[in-house]
Amino acid sequence: MGGPGVRGRTRAFIAGTAGPRQADNEMAKKDSRFSFARSIQVFQENVNRAGPAATASYTLIGAIVVLGGLGYAADRWFGSAPWGAFVGLMLGLVVGFYELVKSVRR
Repeated sequence: MGGPGVRGRTRAFIAGTAGPRQADNEMAKKDSRFSFARSIQVFQENVNRAGPAATASYTLIGAIVVLGGLGYAADRWFGSAPWGAFVGLMLGLVVGFYELVKSVRR
């Protein structure tokens, strides 16, 4: 029906070369020390670049949780539920987003 087909071409390709897997294994054996050191270096660079974004997100979440918790505690203390928690959460959102904007502008 028309030509050697996929299997025939694949066998011809593999028979003529060392194969991609074997070449990758040989490279990995040669450069295993260097690739590990490079991967550690790249990881450290990514962590350093992600630092400000992580700080901003933790600040946002922390402000919401802490001020919301203080509002909830005020509700329990004064018996004014749900207004203390609502005001605490809204204040937490405002403070958190303010800190987020500050860190993004740096």
